[in-house]
Amino acid sequence: MSHETSTWTRFGAVRRYPFDLAAVSVGALVAYLLATSLASENALRLFVTLPLALFLPGYALVSVLFPAGERGARETAATAAERRPGGIDVTERAGLSFVLSLAIVPLIVLAVPLVGIGLTTTSIAAGLALFTIAIAQLGVVRRLRVPDGDRFTVSPLERVSALSGESATATVSSVLLVLAIGTAVSALLVAFLVPASAGGFTELALYSEDEDGEVVAGELPSEVEPGESIPLTIAIENQEGADRDYTVVVQEQSLEDGSVVDRTELRRIDATVSDGATGTGERSITPTAEPGETVRISVLLYEDEPPATPTNENAAEETHFWVTVTGE
Repeated sequence: MSHETSTWTRFGAVRRYPFDLAAVSVGALVAYLLATSLASENALRLFVTLPLALFLPGYALVSVLFPAGERGARETAATAAERRPGGIDVTERAGLSFVLSLAIVPLIVLAVPLVGIGLTTTSIAAGLALFTIAIAQLGVVRRLRVPDGDRFTVSPLERVSALSGESATATVSSVLLVLAIGTAVSALLVAFLVPASAGGFTELALYSEDEDGEVVAGELPSEVEPGESIPLTIAIENQEGADRDYTVVVQEQSLEDGSVVDRTELRRIDATVSDGATGTGERSITPTAEPGETVRISVLLYEDEPPATPTNENAAEETHFWVTVTGE
């Protein structure tokens, strides 16, 4: 008999566990697993990231701050018109969840490096999931300590019946407000996340050595003697989300009235750069221009193979500098 009572007690504790906080905890765990296992260009990854960043952490925190539902009217109220609810309902919780989530996410991003972990998608998702699950359990404890009559519960039927009561206008207004906040915040987050997940970027830069042998930018020579080589360092930063094969074309260009009238290819370099890495290579180029002529040295970057006629306009990235060949 004692065994049956013990079993019933354990099942009773499970039955009392708040359904909404269980869903929040499971949702945070599933969102973390999907966000860290799917490829960056997968649309499902963005879909599961939205609730993990915009709603679940805030909802867990709201459950800790407000374990009770709408509190009863003030006992000092003289008439029904003066009675004001002292708690918050479902729609108000949803609105606060969006707002608090926006405050929690930056704090998680700042806290991750402080514990000695690199700032990556995995670490941020793990931080959000751990925070959400831990705070949700604290919310469970807080809510179970509230008397049954005052405890907040999720009841869709009550929400539907409220729409047909005297407070229908206020309820509908609250729902629309929450939807507007959620839509605006979601659009803001998508605006930041979609460009990074959809294509990333590649950067091209030129460096040279100064008199002390340090690699610096913007100190390429503007004059060389005939037959003199120009040493330079070409850097390619790959933030495309995957490894990339690049081709660099170094071209000497003669211009008249702003238009290129002659092109001479000085070098062609093939390079493979890993995602998130910066590939560098030291090269030297020798202008072929006649003495006294000023030419433009253009460095043109292409993914995979370049076109038949490489130009500054059809390059994925380009940079250049001007040089004058001295002499009579």
